[in-house]
Amino acid sequence: MDTRLNELTDRRETVNKWLERYGVRFGIYKNNVFKEQLFPFDPVPRIITKTDWEYLEQGLRQRVTALNKFLWDIYHDKNIIRDSVVPEEFVYASKGYMPECEGVDPKGGVYAHISGIDLVEGKNGQWYVLEDNLRIPSGASYPMIAREITRKVSPKTFADNAVAENRGYADLLRQMMTDMTVGNGIAVILTPGRYNSAYFEHSYLAEKTGAVLAYPGELIVENNVVYYTGIENKLNRVGCIYRRVSDEYLDPMVFEASSLLGIPNVMQAYKAGNVALINALGNGVADDKGIYYFVPKMVEYYLHEKPVLQNAPTYLPYFKEDYDYILANINNLVIKDVSEAGGYGVVFGRDLSEDKIKELKNLIISEPRRWIAQEVIDFKDLEILEDGQLIERKADLRAFVVSGNETKVWKSGLTRFSRNPASFVVNSSQGGGFKDTWVMLE
Repeated sequence: MDTRLNELTDRRETVNKWLERYGVRFGIYKNNVFKEQLFPFDPVPRIITKTDWEYLEQGLRQRVTALNKFLWDIYHDKNIIRDSVVPEEFVYASKGYMPECEGVDPKGGVYAHISGIDLVEGKNGQWYVLEDNLRIPSGASYPMIAREITRKVSPKTFADNAVAENRGYADLLRQMMTDMTVGNGIAVILTPGRYNSAYFEHSYLAEKTGAVLAYPGELIVENNVVYYTGIENKLNRVGCIYRRVSDEYLDPMVFEASSLLGIPNVMQAYKAGNVALINALGNGVADDKGIYYFVPKMVEYYLHEKPVLQNAPTYLPYFKEDYDYILANINNLVIKDVSEAGGYGVVFGRDLSEDKIKELKNLIISEPRRWIAQEVIDFKDLEILEDGQLIERKADLRAFVVSGNETKVWKSGLTRFSRNPASFVVNSSQGGGFKDTWVMLE
């Protein structure tokens, strides 16, 4: 094994040992079973040139700005529906649409304060957006702590390379929470607790931003104002809640009555403008996989600009022309169930038997709104270290965009890779790993 491979192997083992010691794990619930596992770190970084990053930054800011305008419009004036850019039934049939949010005015008109935009780089050098995550996007803490550990165990790595600092994510969050805070209240991060899949991230970001990590039962509402009780049982007014609890569980008085994770009557405080919710309730209508199809149209409609970033070529069986194309070409497409996430509900037609193809076609025919189809993008393989050798695997990039008084893109990101040589699915819930993302300064 040559010197570089030795260094990479040592770094991988050391960083992963420290990640395990810090409890950096990823947990998932599937079929009512909670499984917790390490999220393995790979020491070979993804490198993004300064020129590529400037292009991505411009496109990401543009996209998130349009999505925020769409969310305001959908819950207020509905001009995009009236002008027949997005079909009315497509919006209201979305599981993410929440009628309870109609007419609610989030501070500054910001809905998606933290957006996780998933991209891949094609082998042709073109970047494509695969998915917009505007509800509770996670993953920023993993490259943050991996970089933190790498600085300690291998300081030469960053001394010898002009890489953009990634500690700025905490500053972006802190500033955004300050921008959004109502009534001089404190900022809290609401976690469902230890058995949430991203609990490590909740506690880590609370530490890095100086926000209070609050658990269910520690936040109460009195006279439409939210208070944190804490261990001293003293009432502290809350100005913003970075909530890591899903919409439907956030207020048992309005949504899921059996929820023990939320804050009774928080919706009343939110409607009254007495607290900010980060991210806003109801964002799911904009990151619906079906609505994704319309995002380039949103950019043109709201901003009067051509989209910088492109979607993967996508087809909606809702439209007759796309419906016919999907059924005729299903063997060559990726079919996605819009109600699933985390890499579940993604089917490659080429992998299915004739019987399964027929079954899938029947599902599309019976529930066209439930599905989208995309061309298979031959996206870039990145080197990873495995068994003492450098091999290539599929990888994506989750970029994080933070919107307060301004919209800013974090100069880093979560690069996830597949550990399965035959798989295009890179999600951590599907057994993938992650690596650092180096945005070069020169």
